[in-house]
Amino acid sequence: ATIPGFLSRGLSLEEGESLLKKSVKLAVEARDKFWDGVGCIPGNSYNRALVAASIGRVNLDKLKDFHRRRLQVIVEAGPDLLAFETIPNKLEAQACVELLEEENIQIPSWICFSSVDGENAPSGESFKECFEILNKSKKVNAVGINCASPHFIESLVCKFKELTTKAIVVYPNSGAIWDGRAKKWLPSMCFGDEEFELCAPRWRNQGAKVIG
Repeated sequence: ATIPGFLSRGLSLEEGESLLKKSVKLAVEARDKFWDGVGCIPGNSYNRALVAASIGRVNLDKLKDFHRRRLQVIVEAGPDLLAFETIPNKLEAQACVELLEEENIQIPSWICFSSVDGENAPSGESFKECFEILNKSKKVNAVGINCASPHFIESLVCKFKELTTKAIVVYPNSGAIWDGRAKKWLPSMCFGDEEFELCAPRWRNQGAKVIG
């Protein structure tokens, strides 16, 4: 359920917000009633149940609305290039492409994905799926990968060369790993300036046109 959905059915803003609140209240009441029933059972191993309010996925129009005004403001400032970066899935890539078309952007642009496994986009979608719409767009001049481990770059450049004729952009991160428990980055133990100097020419020789 969404507020725009309620508004489209003729409800007021206040009524829509009230219904969203009621959906949470009903779930909490059901949880509490359940807990009251099992809490007195000797030896039960239930943990306290939690109520999660589902926000749901963002659709294509919402993604475009999210990016549109920022894109307009940036273009008005006169940059040389537009870098859509750290894209997680096909849907957001499609939103970027459609925005470029709808706003008739004349500035060269690239779209770069991230990757957590060196094989697919973070969403789990294959890069073949993600590149389908990019390859059809004349507004997208280059595609690539950023914010991914340096160790993935060589194989991804080779993969991308098979999937597109557009220029390939690569600018990986340092290879540091996020420690979710300690809430801090663990420094990369196997990739630094010297390694970058060795790897960058290999990426270039394999077909990367922009490296950072």
